[in-house]
Amino acid sequence: MTSSDTFAQRTPARSDHTNRLAGEKSPYLLQHAHNPVDWYPWGEEAFAKARRENKPIFLSVGYSTCHWCHVMAHESFENEEVAAIMNREFVNIKVDREERPDVDRVYMTFVQATTGGGGWPMSVWLTPDLKPFVGGTYFPPEDRYGQPGFKKVLERIGTAWKENHDKIVEQGGQIVAALRDSQSRPTDENKIDPSILDAAYQQLDRSYDPKEGGFFSAEDADSPIVAGIGDPGHRKTAEGAFYIWTKKEIDDALGDTAEVFEFHYGVQPHGNAPEGSDPHDEFRGKNVLIERHTIAETAQRFKKNEQEIAGLLAKSREKLFSIRAKRPRPHPDDKIIAAWNGLMISAYARTAQVLDDARYLEIATRAATFLRANLYDPSRKILFRNYRGSRSDIEAFADDYAFVIQSLLDLYEASFNVEWLKLAVELQQTQDRLFFDEKNGGYFSTSGRDESVFLRMKDDNDGAEPAASSVAALNLLRLSQLRDDKNMAERARKTIDAFATTFSHFPSAMPQMLVALDYSLTKPRQIVIAGKKDAPETKALLREVHRHFLPKTILVLADGAEGQKFLGEKNETIRSMSLVEGKPAAYVCENFTCKAPVTDQAHLGELLKL
Repeated sequence: MTSSDTFAQRTPARSDHTNRLAGEKSPYLLQHAHNPVDWYPWGEEAFAKARRENKPIFLSVGYSTCHWCHVMAHESFENEEVAAIMNREFVNIKVDREERPDVDRVYMTFVQATTGGGGWPMSVWLTPDLKPFVGGTYFPPEDRYGQPGFKKVLERIGTAWKENHDKIVEQGGQIVAALRDSQSRPTDENKIDPSILDAAYQQLDRSYDPKEGGFFSAEDADSPIVAGIGDPGHRKTAEGAFYIWTKKEIDDALGDTAEVFEFHYGVQPHGNAPEGSDPHDEFRGKNVLIERHTIAETAQRFKKNEQEIAGLLAKSREKLFSIRAKRPRPHPDDKIIAAWNGLMISAYARTAQVLDDARYLEIATRAATFLRANLYDPSRKILFRNYRGSRSDIEAFADDYAFVIQSLLDLYEASFNVEWLKLAVELQQTQDRLFFDEKNGGYFSTSGRDESVFLRMKDDNDGAEPAASSVAALNLLRLSQLRDDKNMAERARKTIDAFATTFSHFPSAMPQMLVALDYSLTKPRQIVIAGKKDAPETKALLREVHRHFLPKTILVLADGAEGQKFLGEKNETIRSMSLVEGKPAAYVCENFTCKAPVTDQAHLGELLKL
């Protein structure tokens, strides 16, 4: 454990400098609130100042857990000399890319197009009317790694703006026109050929690593931009420093009980990180404490009873927790993002079904309840992007809607609370109204209502997060069955076909969209359980369903109450389903053409294998 801490942990309680970021909600922006740089958040106040003073804008985009963002902040943005140049020559804007993915996406497109690469921190210089003319990523404070120093870059751009003002403004306009043209070209009118599924499979098969497992992928976006950049002086606290231990630290802390603890947790003199899992060589000699043996195995090894071992381990952990509590903590970014919560709600809702564990359903329900109470405006039927202490003013983006709608569908199938399904239908209508491209299909990532973001783009890659259109397509297909709505199915198909050009160039670029394509090409299957949700026979039938892997299937409860009434408004088949001879029954259907209902688990299991 190093004694010095990171920039992320050093936000001062008081400072000689306070800028406009002090009033923001984003933890990343708040980390820069006491820089000597006169930072502004993205907004009209900064834009108006740039126009009034005819100054170019320096836009810096990053996020809390971005290592090189903090390196550049420490080297340059905390530096009084650098800050003086920035304040003299530019209007300086800081953006949290997790809070404003729309701003990040537009200017990252420019940086990638003009430099051939990208990453964070992203550094872009804009005209006062927000047109980019120079872009890059990390800049060292002085000339280093073959890169010009940040001070030199600032001075050169400041001088160029004064000496070549009209040319730069014209260039910025041409760049924006080119970017707009690249996004507005008509899409391939051909429908996606189903054979693309086989092509994508072959492409993924070639990328599989049979030795180590998993698939080869692109380099992490937060990797160093220039080879050799990662010298030890750039990192104040090593990766995982809060959590990892040397054997000597444990020996000193635990004394005679250390041997038992170290056996149980697999502590090694030279560290226990597997070879090849530590690319930055930061775990050398360090141990990650993971239970390597059961209490029974540890008791047998030291010839003690299990109760004695459990007590010894508990006391040892308390001692180490006490020591760890004195270490500098990693900076927590505790903003709550609608899209990411949607992904987690889906994970918990699905886990609750598979493991038949109510704890996971409770967590999913609590999170969804929070989103509905704090990030949803029922009067306007819209979502907001994020929350920290209170709701932000940033309206949600297409991915927020897509991921939250998906989570509500998953939560309905796990809980059969029809209120979640009603909200999903409502939000889908809002997403279609704000983001759907009626001309070419697919979903824009932004609504287009914020005039400061001059490009409406569609994500065409399922990367660290799936694209909004990919998730939305599957949401529409599921909803089209639940609501017996052919318009939703048609919109889903139009969304899938909108990316025909993407698939023709790179079949596996959007694997989540391929899931939607596969779903759309098969006869949709429905499983309807008719019965009261809490009846033992109903629960038994549901457990049988959850035992099977059932992709391309929706699960519905015909409870004879509010849930069935809502579904029956649009779906006549569900409206007519009922108990069989007074017993809960399962209906297995294709296109809502149903086999004879069954009332016992065994028969249901046989039907589900067909």
